Amino acid sequence: MNIDLEIFSPVQPISNPLFEEHGVKVFLKRDDLIHPMISGNKWRKLKYLLKTTQSQGKNHLVTFGGAYSNHLLATAAAAARFGFKATGIVRGEQVNNDTLFLCKLHGMQLIFTDRDSYRDKPALFAQYFSDDNDAFFIDEGGASPEAALGCAELVNELTETYDHIFCACGTGTTAAGIINGLNNHQFKTRFHAVPVFKNGDFIREEINRFLTTPTDYDLHTDYHFGGYGKADDQLINFIKKFVSATGIVIEPVYTGKMMYTLYDLIGKGHFKPGSKILAIHSGGIWGLLGMKDKF
Repeated sequence: MNIDLEIFSPVQPISNPLFEEHGVKVFLKRDDLIHPMISGNKWRKLKYLLKTTQSQGKNHLVTFGGAYSNHLLATAAAAARFGFKATGIVRGEQVNNDTLFLCKLHGMQLIFTDRDSYRDKPALFAQYFSDDNDAFFIDEGGASPEAALGCAELVNELTETYDHIFCACGTGTTAAGIINGLNNHQFKTRFHAVPVFKNGDFIREEINRFLTTPTDYDLHTDYHFGGYGKADDQLINFIKKFVSATGIVIEPVYTGKMMYTLYDLIGKGHFKPGSKILAIHSGGIWGLLGMKDKF
């Protein structure tokens, strides 16, 4: 089967009195519209991994994630769409939730493992699938050079240039891909990475290992709101206001934190008047399913 998915990811202007006050223009790249389940950076990261799986004559995707992982769900949906078998190795005790229900609905088999064993993913893969010649290892979040290559293609779709681009960071792969794409086009755009983890300075090393050219960029590590999957009332209220004002759904794990960062920096006068800023909506809105109680 031809592994392809039509990309529909428009760039949409966002209006707010804050932007007018500081003389900046803000736009949102709507990668969340690419596919209902394989949305945003998830499709871009999986695209070349699936092509590699196919070229190697394999048909079983084995990947990893937490119980509310958007990556697991996207891999399950991609496997169903393109005719692969899929297994998800899930961190932690066995649970049932909305995300895992959707994974199973798409045909993904689930294996739950303790958190200590989960740290060594190649060993887990070998433990369960060393005798399965059809099995193909996909790291958590899809982190890989193939994933960075897919994310670089986002820049090819831009019809305008921007002074700044913002993106949330989990594994750093999407950020690396976009930076590579900017370098491929020799754009002078300043890239801003927003880690969603506490003590997120480590993400610089993760980004740099997938860069094709050493590049300087900004890392905003003070907007994690307590750590991965954490959110406080300030972030939740921001998200509620943003969604009700724009009609664009964002979530607290990734894009919500990134957009909060952007708004906060604009309010602090971080950007020159006249700046054009592009924020990347990297999808992942199914992450809301694990945080409904916070709303």
